[in-house]
Amino acid sequence: LATLQRSTNEEQACDDVCSSSSVGPYGFEWPEDFDYASYDEFQENYHTVLAKRLKKWEHLLRRPRPIKRSRQLKRYVRKGIPQGHRKQVWMVLSGAAALQAQNQSQYKSLLQSTLQEDLVETIQIDVPRTFPDNIYFHNGTDGKQVPLFNVLVAHAHLDQGVGYCQGLNFIAGLLLLTTEDEEATFWLLRVLVKHLLPDYYTRDMIGLLTDIEVLSELVRQRMPLVHAHLRKNDVSWAIVTTKWFICLFAEVLPIETVLRIWDCLFSEGSKVLFRVALTLVAKNQQQILDAPGFAEITAVFKDMVSGSVVTDCHAFM
Repeated sequence: LATLQRSTNEEQACDDVCSSSSVGPYGFEWPEDFDYASYDEFQENYHTVLAKRLKKWEHLLRRPRPIKRSRQLKRYVRKGIPQGHRKQVWMVLSGAAALQAQNQSQYKSLLQSTLQEDLVETIQIDVPRTFPDNIYFHNGTDGKQVPLFNVLVAHAHLDQGVGYCQGLNFIAGLLLLTTEDEEATFWLLRVLVKHLLPDYYTRDMIGLLTDIEVLSELVRQRMPLVHAHLRKNDVSWAIVTTKWFICLFAEVLPIETVLRIWDCLFSEGSKVLFRVALTLVAKNQQQILDAPGFAEITAVFKDMVSGSVVTDCHAFM
């Protein structure tokens, strides 16, 4: 009961801070034109949902047996994992906890090993560019920049085939903000790159390009008019969706919506990315069809990742 009350109080404190300041959940600064009224309305309704979900999760996690996949757990995950339990559930469902247990000293050993100067320099350039609108990434001493650098450097030296790829900084950065655990972030990143999204972050990015082609084919089958319209106007799916896939919607969709996507990603795998992409296109297909040319179509894709439809993560997911 104490844990439940503490978690509920933390959720309420977060809501209070977000409603009364220029900084939102997880430290992201609101833009100047942010619609506070609509967001507060959403949060008021969503807080009720969170409280109900939290009670169910607390009951589930109090059971003496370990977390195991089941239809009940799948349903719970799809409805959202409470922030206070995300690290634990992500680690278990993704297999990251098992990897960490099998390689308990590997992360520290990687950081203590001789580092390649070219990798270090590339990562040093990218770390300050990560979430410039987030207060926890504004400086490199008491924020998230140092642990982010450590995670990216360790991962780059563990997997020489991948090394470092742009986009990993945003993924690792959001993992850090969510888990508040440097080593857990490293192992979750490892699972994503090696197991859930193989060949996404290699030099040829063959896995990423293949999945974008798969998305194109899915749209052709389900929304043929949209597919034909993009083709007629020479808009490739790689142009409008590469960032969606390579950043796993981080730095694309609102933060809580991204985390709800990641809840399912760590549980069900990469098929979740296709579901989200298809939902975005389906909800905006008329606007796409009404756009007369290349510039207008790409503008629709840019606009579709903001607004009330994607902010209301519970309805969207």
